Amino acid sequence: MFVSKDRFILKTCGTTTLLHAIKPLIQLVKNVCGFDTIADIFFSRKNFERPCDQIAPHTSFPEEVDWLNGVFGEGIAYSFGRVNADCWHMYTTSPQPHTGVEKPDQTVELLMTDLDPEVMKHYYKSVSMDGKAATKNSGIDKILPKSVIDEHLFEPCGYSANGILPNGQYWTIHITPEPEFAYVSFETNVPLDNYKELFQRVVDVFKPGRTSLTIFANKTSVAKDIHLELADNWETVGNYQRTDFNMAIVKDYNLSYSFYKNTYS
Repeated sequence: MFVSKDRFILKTCGTTTLLHAIKPLIQLVKNVCGFDTIADIFFSRKNFERPCDQIAPHTSFPEEVDWLNGVFGEGIAYSFGRVNADCWHMYTTSPQPHTGVEKPDQTVELLMTDLDPEVMKHYYKSVSMDGKAATKNSGIDKILPKSVIDEHLFEPCGYSANGILPNGQYWTIHITPEPEFAYVSFETNVPLDNYKELFQRVVDVFKPGRTSLTIFANKTSVAKDIHLELADNWETVGNYQRTDFNMAIVKDYNLSYSFYKNTYS
Protein backbone atom coordinates (compact mmCIF):
# COMPACT_ATOMS: atom_id res chain seq x y z
CA MET A 1 0.00 0.00 0.00
CA PHE A 2 1.15 3.53 -0.84
CA VAL A 3 -0.33 6.31 1.28
CA SER A 4 -0.01 10.04 0.60
CA LYS A 5 -1.88 13.03 1.96
CA ASP A 6 -4.76 12.71 -0.52
CA ARG A 7 -4.77 9.14 -1.88
CA PHE A 8 -3.95 5.54 -1.21
CA ILE A 9 -2.96 2.81 -3.66
CA LEU A 10 -3.55 -0.80 -2.72
CA LYS A 11 -2.19 -3.71 -4.77
CA THR A 12 -2.53 -7.39 -4.09
CA CYS A 13 -2.34 -10.75 -5.84
CA GLY A 14 -3.38 -14.37 -5.62
CA THR A 15 -6.74 -15.10 -4.00
CA THR A 16 -6.84 -12.16 -1.60
CA THR A 17 -10.17 -10.31 -1.49
CA LEU A 18 -9.04 -6.76 -2.23
CA LEU A 19 -12.51 -5.23 -2.48
CA HIS A 20 -13.32 -6.18 1.11
CA ALA A 21 -10.70 -3.63 2.20
CA ILE A 22 -12.56 -0.67 0.65
CA LYS A 23 -15.25 -0.03 3.25
CA PRO A 24 -12.88 -0.26 6.25
CA LEU A 25 -10.41 2.07 4.49
CA ILE A 26 -13.13 4.64 3.74
CA GLN A 27 -14.19 4.57 7.38
CA LEU A 28 -10.60 4.77 8.62
CA VAL A 29 -9.86 7.81 6.45
CA LYS A 30 -13.01 9.51 7.71
CA ASN A 31 -12.30 8.75 11.37
CA VAL A 32 -8.58 9.61 11.36
CA CYS A 33 -8.34 12.36 8.74
CA GLY A 34 -11.86 13.76 8.60
CA PHE A 35 -12.12 13.23 4.84
CA ASP A 36 -15.63 12.26 3.72
CA THR A 37 -15.55 12.94 -0.04
CA ILE A 38 -14.01 10.53 -2.55
CA ALA A 39 -12.53 12.44 -5.49
CA ASP A 40 -12.08 9.36 -7.66
CA ILE A 41 -11.58 5.62 -7.55
CA PHE A 42 -10.05 3.21 -10.05
CA PHE A 43 -10.01 -0.58 -9.84
CA SER A 44 -8.22 -2.59 -12.50
CA ARG A 45 -6.77 -6.04 -13.13
CA LYS A 46 -5.74 -8.47 -15.83
CA ASN A 47 -8.06 -11.39 -16.58
CA PHE A 48 -7.41 -14.20 -14.12
CA GLU A 49 -5.30 -17.18 -15.13
CA ARG A 50 -7.37 -19.37 -12.78
CA PRO A 51 -10.72 -17.67 -12.17
CA CYS A 52 -12.17 -20.81 -10.58
CA ASP A 53 -9.75 -20.38 -7.65
CA GLN A 54 -10.96 -16.87 -6.80
CA ILE A 55 -13.13 -16.01 -3.81
CA ALA A 56 -16.23 -13.79 -3.95
CA PRO A 57 -16.57 -11.00 -4.90
CA HIS A 58 -13.70 -11.77 -7.30
CA THR A 59 -15.09 -14.76 -9.19
CA SER A 60 -15.72 -12.59 -12.28
CA PHE A 61 -15.41 -9.00 -13.41
CA PRO A 62 -19.23 -8.53 -13.57
CA GLU A 63 -19.42 -9.67 -9.94
CA GLU A 64 -16.73 -7.14 -8.99
CA VAL A 65 -18.61 -4.40 -10.83
CA ASP A 66 -21.84 -5.24 -9.02
CA TRP A 67 -20.04 -5.14 -5.68
CA LEU A 68 -18.39 -1.78 -6.45
CA ASN A 69 -21.70 -0.33 -7.65
CA GLY A 70 -23.17 -1.31 -4.30
CA VAL A 71 -20.60 0.91 -2.59
CA PHE A 72 -20.22 3.81 -5.02
CA GLY A 73 -23.43 3.85 -7.03
CA GLU A 74 -23.63 3.24 -10.78
CA GLY A 75 -20.06 3.25 -12.06
CA ILE A 76 -18.35 2.70 -15.42
CA ALA A 77 -16.73 -0.61 -16.41
CA TYR A 78 -14.41 -1.32 -19.34
CA SER A 79 -12.59 -4.32 -20.79
CA PHE A 80 -9.65 -3.85 -23.17
CA GLY A 81 -7.96 -6.46 -25.33
CA ARG A 82 -9.35 -9.86 -26.31
CA VAL A 83 -11.95 -11.02 -23.82
CA ASN A 84 -11.41 -14.61 -24.98
CA ALA A 85 -7.65 -14.34 -24.36
CA ASP A 86 -5.49 -11.74 -22.60
CA CYS A 87 -7.43 -8.66 -21.53
CA TRP A 88 -7.51 -5.91 -18.89
CA HIS A 89 -10.52 -4.79 -16.88
CA MET A 90 -11.11 -1.40 -15.28
CA TYR A 91 -13.85 0.12 -13.15
CA THR A 92 -14.23 3.75 -12.13
CA THR A 93 -16.94 5.90 -10.63
CA SER A 94 -19.26 7.99 -12.78
CA PRO A 95 -18.28 11.66 -13.19
CA GLN A 96 -19.57 13.85 -10.37
CA PRO A 97 -19.50 17.67 -9.98
CA HIS A 98 -16.47 19.03 -8.12
CA THR A 99 -14.68 15.66 -8.01
CA GLY A 100 -11.79 14.18 -9.96
CA VAL A 101 -8.03 14.70 -9.88
CA GLU A 102 -6.96 18.11 -11.15
CA LYS A 103 -3.20 17.94 -10.60
CA PRO A 104 -1.05 16.01 -13.12
CA ASP A 105 -1.67 12.28 -12.71
CA GLN A 106 -0.45 9.27 -14.68
CA THR A 107 -0.04 5.53 -14.17
CA VAL A 108 1.96 3.08 -16.27
CA GLU A 109 1.54 -0.67 -15.79
CA LEU A 110 3.08 -3.76 -17.36
CA LEU A 111 1.60 -7.19 -16.60
CA MET A 112 3.94 -9.95 -17.77
CA THR A 113 3.48 -13.70 -18.33
CA ASP A 114 5.26 -16.55 -20.19
CA LEU A 115 8.36 -16.02 -18.09
CA ASP A 116 11.65 -17.89 -18.50
CA PRO A 117 12.50 -20.04 -15.43
CA GLU A 118 16.13 -19.00 -15.84
CA VAL A 119 15.11 -15.35 -15.36
CA MET A 120 12.75 -16.23 -12.51
CA LYS A 121 15.42 -18.13 -10.54
CA HIS A 122 16.58 -14.90 -8.84
CA TYR A 123 13.33 -14.82 -6.86
CA TYR A 124 13.93 -18.08 -4.98
CA LYS A 125 15.53 -18.20 -1.52
CA SER A 126 17.70 -21.05 -2.79
CA VAL A 127 19.36 -18.65 -5.26
CA SER A 128 19.20 -15.17 -3.71
CA MET A 129 20.06 -14.62 -0.06
CA ASP A 130 17.46 -11.88 0.46
CA GLY A 131 15.44 -9.20 -1.28
CA LYS A 132 18.39 -6.85 -1.77
CA ALA A 133 20.39 -9.60 -3.46
CA ALA A 134 17.47 -10.42 -5.77
CA THR A 135 17.09 -6.72 -6.64
CA LYS A 136 20.75 -6.34 -7.56
CA ASN A 137 21.32 -9.71 -9.25
CA SER A 138 18.23 -9.40 -11.45
CA GLY A 139 18.89 -5.81 -12.54
CA ILE A 140 15.72 -4.38 -10.99
CA ASP A 141 17.82 -1.63 -9.38
CA LYS A 142 18.68 -0.34 -12.88
CA ILE A 143 15.08 0.18 -14.04
CA LEU A 144 14.61 3.48 -12.19
CA PRO A 145 17.97 4.39 -10.61
CA LYS A 146 18.29 6.57 -7.48
CA SER A 147 15.21 4.98 -5.95
CA VAL A 148 14.87 4.18 -2.27
CA ILE A 149 13.78 0.53 -2.40
CA ASP A 150 12.00 -1.60 0.17
CA GLU A 151 12.08 -5.18 -1.10
CA HIS A 152 11.19 -8.58 0.27
CA LEU A 153 12.05 -12.11 -0.87
CA PHE A 154 9.49 -14.64 0.35
CA GLU A 155 10.03 -18.20 1.56
CA PRO A 156 10.54 -20.35 -0.48
CA CYS A 157 10.02 -17.98 -3.42
CA GLY A 158 8.29 -14.79 -4.51
CA TYR A 159 9.34 -11.16 -4.46
CA SER A 160 7.90 -7.71 -4.00
CA ALA A 161 9.49 -4.28 -4.06
CA ASN A 162 8.29 -0.73 -3.53
CA GLY A 163 10.43 2.16 -4.71
CA ILE A 164 10.28 5.90 -4.12
CA LEU A 165 12.16 8.33 -6.37
CA PRO A 166 13.74 11.57 -5.11
CA ASN A 167 10.80 13.63 -6.42
CA GLY A 168 8.26 11.42 -4.61
CA GLN A 169 7.02 9.26 -7.50
CA TYR A 170 6.61 5.55 -6.77
CA TRP A 171 7.11 2.25 -8.50
CA THR A 172 6.14 -1.24 -7.41
CA ILE A 173 6.94 -4.78 -8.59
CA HIS A 174 5.35 -8.09 -7.60
CA ILE A 175 6.68 -11.45 -8.80
CA THR A 176 5.32 -14.97 -8.64
CA PRO A 177 8.14 -17.09 -10.15
CA GLU A 178 6.74 -20.65 -10.13
CA PRO A 179 6.69 -21.99 -13.72
CA GLU A 180 3.05 -23.15 -13.52
CA PHE A 181 1.75 -19.61 -12.98
CA ALA A 182 4.71 -17.23 -13.29
CA TYR A 183 3.66 -13.59 -13.29
CA VAL A 184 5.29 -10.17 -12.91
CA SER A 185 3.62 -6.79 -12.47
CA PHE A 186 5.30 -3.40 -12.71
CA GLU A 187 3.59 -0.10 -11.98
CA THR A 188 4.77 3.49 -11.65
CA ASN A 189 3.49 7.05 -11.76
CA VAL A 190 6.72 8.55 -13.11
CA PRO A 191 5.75 11.45 -15.42
CA LEU A 192 7.28 11.14 -18.91
CA ASP A 193 6.21 12.24 -22.37
CA ASN A 194 7.55 8.99 -23.84
CA TYR A 195 7.72 5.63 -22.02
CA LYS A 196 9.48 3.57 -24.68
CA GLU A 197 12.85 3.53 -22.88
CA LEU A 198 11.19 2.59 -19.59
CA PHE A 199 9.21 -0.19 -21.30
CA GLN A 200 12.43 -1.54 -22.79
CA ARG A 201 14.23 -1.49 -19.43
CA VAL A 202 11.45 -3.45 -17.78
CA VAL A 203 11.19 -6.14 -20.46
CA ASP A 204 15.00 -6.40 -20.63
CA VAL A 205 15.01 -7.37 -16.95
CA PHE A 206 12.11 -9.85 -17.02
CA LYS A 207 12.08 -11.01 -20.68
CA PRO A 208 8.39 -11.98 -20.75
CA GLY A 209 6.90 -13.90 -23.62
CA ARG A 210 3.76 -11.74 -23.34
CA THR A 211 3.02 -8.42 -21.69
CA SER A 212 0.29 -5.85 -21.56
CA LEU A 213 1.04 -2.15 -21.28
CA THR A 214 -1.49 0.36 -19.98
CA ILE A 215 -0.86 4.10 -19.78
CA PHE A 216 -3.41 6.26 -18.02
CA ALA A 217 -2.87 10.04 -17.96
CA ASN A 218 -5.13 12.99 -17.21
CA LYS A 219 -5.32 16.19 -19.21
CA THR A 220 -2.76 18.04 -17.04
CA SER A 221 -0.15 15.25 -17.23
CA VAL A 222 2.96 15.49 -19.40
CA ALA A 223 1.92 12.03 -20.67
CA LYS A 224 -1.54 13.12 -21.84
CA ASP A 225 -0.75 12.65 -25.56
CA ILE A 226 1.29 9.45 -25.29
CA HIS A 227 -1.60 7.43 -26.77
CA LEU A 228 -1.02 9.22 -30.09
CA GLU A 229 2.68 8.30 -30.02
CA LEU A 230 1.74 4.71 -29.15
CA ALA A 231 -0.69 4.44 -32.06
CA ASP A 232 1.84 5.61 -34.64
CA ASN A 233 5.24 4.42 -33.44
CA TRP A 234 4.94 1.50 -31.03
CA GLU A 235 3.96 -1.41 -33.26
CA THR A 236 7.37 -2.94 -32.61
CA VAL A 237 9.57 -2.25 -29.58
CA GLY A 238 12.82 -4.20 -29.65
CA ASN A 239 11.87 -7.89 -29.88
CA TYR A 240 8.24 -7.16 -29.00
CA GLN A 241 5.47 -7.05 -31.57
CA ARG A 242 2.13 -5.45 -30.70
CA THR A 243 -0.91 -7.64 -31.31
CA ASP A 244 -3.64 -5.49 -29.74
CA PHE A 245 -4.13 -1.77 -29.20
CA ASN A 246 -7.10 0.12 -27.71
CA MET A 247 -7.59 3.78 -26.80
CA ALA A 248 -10.31 5.45 -24.77
CA ILE A 249 -11.15 8.73 -23.06
CA VAL A 250 -12.25 7.93 -19.51
CA LYS A 251 -13.52 11.05 -17.75
CA ASP A 252 -10.50 13.41 -17.71
CA TYR A 253 -8.02 10.67 -18.61
CA ASN A 254 -6.58 9.36 -21.87
CA LEU A 255 -6.15 5.59 -21.63
CA SER A 256 -4.22 3.29 -23.91
CA TYR A 257 -3.94 -0.49 -23.74
CA SER A 258 -1.36 -2.43 -25.75
CA PHE A 259 -0.50 -6.11 -25.81
CA TYR A 260 2.89 -7.39 -26.96
CA LYS A 261 4.45 -10.75 -27.75
CA ASN A 262 8.16 -11.50 -27.75
CA THR A 263 9.18 -12.49 -31.27
CA TYR A 264 12.72 -13.53 -30.33
CA SER A 265 13.46 -17.24 -30.72
